[in-house]
Amino acid sequence: MSAPLLRVQDLRTHLRSGGRVVRAVDGVSFDIRRGETFCLVGESGSGKSVTALSIIRLLPPRITRHPTGRILLDGGVDGQGAPLDLLRAPESDLCRIRGGRIAMIFQEPMTSLNPVFTIGEQIVEALLLHNPGMTPDEAEARALAALEAVQIPNARARLGEYPHRLSGGQRQRVMIAMAMACEPDLLIADEPTTALDVTVQAEILRLMKDLQARTGMSILFITHDFGVVSQMADRLAVMRHGQIVESGPLRRVLRQPEHPYTRALLAALPENLPRPPRRAESAPREPLLQLEGLKVHFPIRRGVLRRVVDHVRAVDGVDLTIRRGDIVALVGESGCGKTTLGRAILRLVPASAGRIVFADSDISRLSPRELLPYRRRMQVIFQDPMSSLNPRLTIATTLTEPMQVHGIGTSHEERIALAEDALRQVQLSPEHLWRYPHEFSGGQRQRIGIARALVLDPAFLVCDEVTSALDVSVQAEILQMLLRLRDERNLAMLFITHDIGVVEYISERMLVMYQGRIVEAGETARVCRAPRAPYTRRLLAAVPRVGIRPGAADAAAPPAPAG
Repeated sequence: MSAPLLRVQDLRTHLRSGGRVVRAVDGVSFDIRRGETFCLVGESGSGKSVTALSIIRLLPPRITRHPTGRILLDGGVDGQGAPLDLLRAPESDLCRIRGGRIAMIFQEPMTSLNPVFTIGEQIVEALLLHNPGMTPDEAEARALAALEAVQIPNARARLGEYPHRLSGGQRQRVMIAMAMACEPDLLIADEPTTALDVTVQAEILRLMKDLQARTGMSILFITHDFGVVSQMADRLAVMRHGQIVESGPLRRVLRQPEHPYTRALLAALPENLPRPPRRAESAPREPLLQLEGLKVHFPIRRGVLRRVVDHVRAVDGVDLTIRRGDIVALVGESGCGKTTLGRAILRLVPASAGRIVFADSDISRLSPRELLPYRRRMQVIFQDPMSSLNPRLTIATTLTEPMQVHGIGTSHEERIALAEDALRQVQLSPEHLWRYPHEFSGGQRQRIGIARALVLDPAFLVCDEVTSALDVSVQAEILQMLLRLRDERNLAMLFITHDIGVVEYISERMLVMYQGRIVEAGETARVCRAPRAPYTRRLLAAVPRVGIRPGAADAAAPPAPAG
């Protein structure tokens, strides 16, 4: 058997942070074979990305130290020489290897692409850097071929576009095209589909497998999504606290996980969580929220006089009824109008037409002063709690200010006591009141966002992608908490998401939205089992499920070293 393309041996990466040393990677070993996809799986902070950045030496040298370890690249700089230890290679060799033999796709393409250069200029620059004998015309032809290979529509015109003119999925394709243009032996993909819609994600994953089959490259794929792992991996390693706790072939690790942490991660997937018992209904519950023909159109203005020439129909005639205690999921791709619909219900954006009836009152045309009593009963939990919490306010102020505005509590001491109760309900300690948002993890900040909504004792919550940025174990805790709060308080919720696994777990009914319209609605089990609309069928078909794909490596393959 030929030598592995990349061999990582006892890698340790220590980072200096303030006056302390963080052992970000702590004795990691694995091999990547030619033509295979090796997945590193783990939650935030496990050391996955630091491992990848250590391989190509992109961490700041001023704060980085490698007390032990070797990273051997077979073939050296040009693929023809002896194995090269990348940890000890001179910077001149690394510059030739980066982008040439090893390319990397980063998680957020918008921050990785230079906003002042066109797409074509950036790909051509990489090609000319790694191919000194190539002419600019040849480089442009190769760049065009790379964009066509990743199925960018109208690729020639896109060469002259700037990154901000492309969608998130198109920017990610550009990053893949740039990485593939120099035909690397190893592609490192760091969470390349995390921010993408499920249909775009399916296209990107399929594209990467097609390119791999065509070129024979190896892939190091970093993710926390076991659904993606089951679609991509030949072998995988599970990381925790900078160490690999389990590794092996895909089939064996998914079907027979040995380490308690691996078993816990798999058990926390929405499809594996214990289903909450269905509530027995003694009588039909009364409607709490009703939408009748709701529309939100944004004007398109052009010309010197800024005349309205058309409208963006973000929400285009939606009818909806949510009863007390209902959890209704709203699913669809980015740009379909989900978030705009949620904001329109809360009167955070004005409706162009239609009625919003809440608790038998039409709130569609109420003035801000008339709307104030309803603000207390209709609350929202945002997708990114860090950007929705004021970094200058303690959690105590964040929770007590809304109570003061709405006249809850007769004194500051009483409001503090209510805030402490709210924190206990979301399983946080009352002592957290005196901290600031930056002192909490992402999951804790999301709990604080839920507590901020609960202190006003609402009847209705809009949950806007509240679990999309969370690790799978934290996501499971948040989902279970929301179900418990629903039962305790008889809360109604509109749960906006693009994660079908979450939809199946938490909701009784679901709506599928496409281009501002509801194209399918019904009981969640029925829609997921037997979708009727073509768009719903396409959406569900693109969902990566945790299973074993045909042709995946079997359990007889030798496992990688576990460090």
